[in-house]
Amino acid sequence: MALDFHKYQGTGNDFIILDDRAAQFDVTDQALIARLCHRRFGIGADGLLLLRERAGYDFEMVYFNADGAPSSMCGNGARCLVAFAQHLGVIQEKAYFLAVDGPHEARIGTNGLVHLKMSDVAPPQPVSLPHHPITSLPPQPPPDVFVHTGSPHHVHFLDPNMHPRLAEFDVQGQGRAIRYDQAYDPAGTNVNFVEVPADPTQPWAVRTYERGVEAETYSCGTGVTAVALAASGRGAVSPVRLSTPGGELEVAFEVLADGSFADVWLSGPAVRVFEGQM
Repeated sequence: MALDFHKYQGTGNDFIILDDRAAQFDVTDQALIARLCHRRFGIGADGLLLLRERAGYDFEMVYFNADGAPSSMCGNGARCLVAFAQHLGVIQEKAYFLAVDGPHEARIGTNGLVHLKMSDVAPPQPVSLPHHPITSLPPQPPPDVFVHTGSPHHVHFLDPNMHPRLAEFDVQGQGRAIRYDQAYDPAGTNVNFVEVPADPTQPWAVRTYERGVEAETYSCGTGVTAVALAASGRGAVSPVRLSTPGGELEVAFEVLADGSFADVWLSGPAVRVFEGQM
């Protein structure tokens, strides 16, 4: 069977997208999804997205990690799917769609940037993992917090007085160790490493190890959202600019009296790269 697909990327976080409004794609075939996402034997991507019809919404987003397993929310993927929906003529400038973590709004600016409203987020929780020295807790603010932004995220702020800096940091090794730490059993977590800027109004540099991909990705939308919210406890003020290996994103939010977050918006580019048939 021939499979028509589109390839999109959001700050280097890349996705295979299928127009599955006829609901013909077999979502139970994880081996097929993994093969399609494979960078040597398939199309190559960090994940696969289906655009499906859903009553009461412009569309439904169904997302799978590169390993073929169903995934939690993906911010960059959602922004790319919104751009794809506009390409299909399903929406114009605004979207109201359903994802795994509930309904979302989105809008596409005249500059082509896609603005995605995320779910409300609970206050960041300090984390200490005794098996990993980099996660030990010195005086406040803690270098490690857990934030759930539709997907689980461990955020580690690098000590500015320590080396290596973020560019030389072992994201693969340290990220994998934290991702599989027993504290996060059984589902695991995504892991973000952050370089704190001297001026909090400047971009916060972020590198992310993603579960399901089991490697560092060029960018992670729910990850930079988690970092921005956690950074609000370190002097960052909405909107927060974040720099990833794949480009820059922005996160705006409102801090509530109990420390939780509402009106959270993730903004950045979503680019159609190519289409094909496999």
